[in-house]
Amino acid sequence: MSRWRPPPEKSTALVTPEGHARLKSELDGLWRVRRPEVVRALAAAAAEGDRSENAEYTYRKKQLGEIDRRVRYLSKRLQELRVVDTRPSDPDAVYFGARVELEDADSGECATYRIVGPDETDAALGWISIDSPLARALLGKRADAEVDVELPGGRRRFALVAVDYSPD
Repeated sequence: MSRWRPPPEKSTALVTPEGHARLKSELDGLWRVRRPEVVRALAAAAAEGDRSENAEYTYRKKQLGEIDRRVRYLSKRLQELRVVDTRPSDPDAVYFGARVELEDADSGECATYRIVGPDETDAALGWISIDSPLARALLGKRADAEVDVELPGGRRRFALVAVDYSPD
């Protein structure tokens, strides 16, 4: 049996202007602030002598590797992202950047979500990826439409109450 796995599907390379600014800020903070701090701490730990039994040295090496991995990822990802800063020609339909209000057909509970790029999802804010099953089912729909969605918890039915593109 081999360890080979097929590569994951490519995520959509769209991002909101706010999300792009946040990613650039993270990259800048890692490269200009965090990485130099860790490099200084690593140099101090290395100066203490025997590195084979130096926990501080080992920890800082791992930390530097994690920072470098994230910097590489962000550098590549920011180059391929397309910033979507315009409203769609049909603001009554659901597209990237839309804020939607949904009503669960079974429980009657309402929830508001914003459809954003995969790099800026945040469950606490109600921001869902355009690649998610719910967002894919909503794309192109208008208010008062009903959608059936296959979610990880099972099939659910939602009514689309409102679509809005106002800024945060």
